[in-house]
Amino acid sequence: MLPLRQAICKLNDKVLTMHNLLHSVKQLCLCQCALVLSVCFISVDALAQSSVWVASKDDAKVYLGGTVHLLRPADYPLPEPFENAYQQAQELYFETDVAGLNDMSVQARMMQALTYSDERTLRSVLDAPTYAALSAHLASTGMPIAMLEKFKPGLLVSTLQVIEFQKLGFTPQGVDVYFNTRAMGDGKTVGELEPIDSQIGFIAEMGEGNESEFVRLSLEDLDDVASSMDQMLSAWRSGDNDSLESLFVSDMKEGYPALYDSLLVQRNLNWLPIIESMFQDDDTEFVLVGAAHLVGEDGLLSLLESKGYTVTSVE
Repeated sequence: MLPLRQAICKLNDKVLTMHNLLHSVKQLCLCQCALVLSVCFISVDALAQSSVWVASKDDAKVYLGGTVHLLRPADYPLPEPFENAYQQAQELYFETDVAGLNDMSVQARMMQALTYSDERTLRSVLDAPTYAALSAHLASTGMPIAMLEKFKPGLLVSTLQVIEFQKLGFTPQGVDVYFNTRAMGDGKTVGELEPIDSQIGFIAEMGEGNESEFVRLSLEDLDDVASSMDQMLSAWRSGDNDSLESLFVSDMKEGYPALYDSLLVQRNLNWLPIIESMFQDDDTEFVLVGAAHLVGEDGLLSLLESKGYTVTSVE
């Protein structure tokens, strides 16, 4: 549909950092868990051969790569088109400042924004059946619900996902972190499309106003994490944008139109002029964003085509 993510939370004798959680929420928008993302239309999908694209006009070009924010060690090496685009680029742009997520002041702001500072708790914002289901789920993991009572729904759901992903061997060393580390080591310019505080704000608002439905559907989707991740990774590695759309965009667009608009549509529209400005210089850029931001009629690929750019997949 879609993650996101060291004020430290000690959960079930494991340390889960806010860095992990932010990436988990961004993964939430890509992979599943109540925010799975929507079937739209994009003319170039039928020709997709990779998760990396190049947009061009005249002699200028910008590469765009759809990322997965959490991966397993076995998922490396990445598909070859990622390496090809990286070698061609002098500048890399990510959704936000990946390295900045380690800043202690950022971590403090995350914790402050993603937890209730007033009298509200999960018990007070969730209806009784949802709270009971959440308590039962946490008990099955050995984690008392009291540890999470002050978590807002976005942080709660991402925490539950992190736990499930960890069971499956996933780590926050996804595509973004991998290329950010390489770019810094290789002396390439690194930039971002939006500030970290914007992403924190999106997470803080998740489920606001419909907390019970948001948490309840997220709990239901946790049962399908393993199969959902397998399908998503298969579609991502092969550049099957049609499958990514049908798996991870339709439910969000149809079931959560306001969230779809704020998390995908408006952000894509905000990023578009930044990406267009990249065509004006002599450097080649590689823009890496969650794969859900590329696909569909509101995706960056379609938006760039509508602006007259030629978009093709990279082999």
